[in-house]
Formats: sequence, C-alpha cells, structure tokens
Amino acid sequence: MTMVATTTTLSDRHRSTLRATITIVVALALYEAVARTGYFPPALMPTLPKVWQALWGSLMDGTMLWHAASTLYRVLCGLSIAVAIGIPLGILMGRFKPVENFFMPLVGALMPIPSLAWVPIFILWFGLGNTVAVLIVFYAALFPMLLNTWSGVRAVNPLWLRAAGAMGASENALFWKVMVPAASPYIITGVRQSFLRAWIAVIGAEFLAASDWGLGWVIFDAKEFLNADLMLASLIVIGGIGFAFERLVFGSIEKATVQRWGMVRMAKG
Repeated sequence: MTMVATTTTLSDRHRSTLRATITIVVALALYEAVARTGYFPPALMPTLPKVWQALWGSLMDGTMLWHAASTLYRVLCGLSIAVAIGIPLGILMGRFKPVENFFMPLVGALMPIPSLAWVPIFILWFGLGNTVAVLIVFYAALFPMLLNTWSGVRAVNPLWLRAAGAMGASENALFWKVMVPAASPYIITGVRQSFLRAWIAVIGAEFLAASDWGLGWVIFDAKEFLNADLMLASLIVIGGIGFAFERLVFGSIEKATVQRWGMVRMAKG
C-alpha cells in the first residue's frame, strides 16, 4: 500500500509539473511571437534572448541576487510580523465575541485603505529605507491573514467541539486537536494571500521609499533608462520566487497539515 501511494504521489507530481511547464512555455511563446511582430519597438518589448541576456548578466555579476535578497528580506520580515499578529488575533476574534466586536470596526475602517497610501506618512515618520518597506508589507499582509483565520475559526463545526468535549477533551485538546485542524485550510489560504499581497506592497514601497537595493527599485530605475529587458528580467525573478514558494513552501505546509488531516481532497486530472 505504501509503495502504491508513493507511486501515485509521484505520478501526480509529475503531471502537475508537466502542466505548469506547458503553461509557461505557451505564455513565453506568445510573448516572443508578439515581440517579433514589430508592433512594439524592440527597446520597449525586447525578445526573450535579450531578456535572458540581461537576466543572466545580472545574475552572474551578483547584482540581481542582492536585489532579490533585499526584497525577500523585506517580504519575509513584514509577513512574519503579520502572521505572528494575525493568527492569534484572528483566533481570539473567532472565539470571543467581545474581542471581535472591538477589533472588527477597526479592521473594516483600515482594510479599504491601500497599503501604498501609507508610504508618504511612513516616510515622514520613519524616513527612507527598510523600516518603511517592512511596515508597508506588514500592513498589506495583516488583513488577509487576520480575516481568513477569523473565518476559519468561525467555520469550525460546533458539533465537533461538543462531541470532543463530551468525550472528556480538555480546552487545550479542543484547540489543538479540533479547532486548528478544522481552521487550517483557511489559515493556509490566508498565508498564501498575505504572501501575494506582501509582494505587491513591497515592490510599490521600493519604488518610493527603499534604498538602492530591491527588485522594485531595479524596475523603477530601469524604466528611467528604457531598459525593458532588465525590467522583464526582474519580473521573471519575482515570478520565479513566487512560484518556488507556492510549490515548495506552501505546498509542503499543506501536505503536512490539511491533506494529512484529511481536511481537503487533492484535485485529480
């Protein structure tokens, strides 16, 4: 049985990789076809070999790696703070009505404000640099994390809690054995959404408030000199990091939690 399950998992993984490869190849082929039509000037829409040349050159001299590391540092710092605050606060809001009544109006008032709208204010308060970028990421990532956790806790079937309580489960056991597994699909979705929001926010913050390092700064600076090949190379790096996190980090977390606990089913085909 173990060998069959392993073979099935590997087969599913290979099919998923093949589908992802086909999608990416088709998208690249469409881009290359449009670039070679001449509809856009070559300086504005370079062909893939030129983009690859810019990407490879920036990787070889180390500049792209430093820019990517700077951006990833800001994303992970801001996201970590958002997760550390959003999950506990979301659980408290879902479990205790007074906590929900206190924080929900504040969430409703702050959430519609775009994260980048805070950049000028944060610059006045904290100056330019990492602090502003990390705070912008934190602000953007907090609300998806908070609301998904809150929704997950509220969605826990009360019958499960009562059944576990009737069998003598302690409050601690109810939390870790019932509530966390039941709410975990929502929490993981919140982390995914927060990660995506964090990338959107950090690139915008680097446009306006960061130092001379970061993928957002590369895009903004390359625009001033019409270096579209370097801009696209930076976008490829951003997409590659996001794809790697989705497959390696979030996919592994999901397999170790919600799939292991039987909370979701794998899609077939």
